[in-house]
Amino acid sequence: MGLSRGGRLEEKVWQEFAGDPARCRQVAETIRATLIATSEDETIEHIDGSEIEEAEEGRLITGLHQRYERNVAIVKAKKAKVLSTAGKLACEACEFDFRASYGERGSGFIECHHSKPPSELKIGEKTKIADLRLLCSNCHRMVHAKRPWLTVEQLRAMLLR
Repeated sequence: MGLSRGGRLEEKVWQEFAGDPARCRQVAETIRATLIATSEDETIEHIDGSEIEEAEEGRLITGLHQRYERNVAIVKAKKAKVLSTAGKLACEACEFDFRASYGERGSGFIECHHSKPPSELKIGEKTKIADLRLLCSNCHRMVHAKRPWLTVEQLRAMLLR
């Protein structure tokens, strides 16, 4: 049939496109064009200055994404270790504490930054708890806003200016 070990979603895609290679090619070209169009930096400097009052949104787009696997167990271990030693989960750059600001809803909430990106790990290489940093959402976005990425120490220095 064409699939030797695919999952349910792969089977669904196969059923949809196996008999229509022209449509498959068209969708693939759309995905490629979308990836190229959205790969540019999305910072405010790229807005051309034209004023816009409304825009159509909500169109369903199918995309193809590759991502590097992360192990949630080590993230939970990092959070547990910090919680047991510091008594709270606060951003290592700006010290924001979700629980202090949002109460129970923010309890346990914080993002985990890999100081060595999973994309740079060799197969079989392990991440240590010391390689992980806890960051609030804003600081995590700022670390990854532009390449080269900032270290947490560089970001903290920027905040202290």
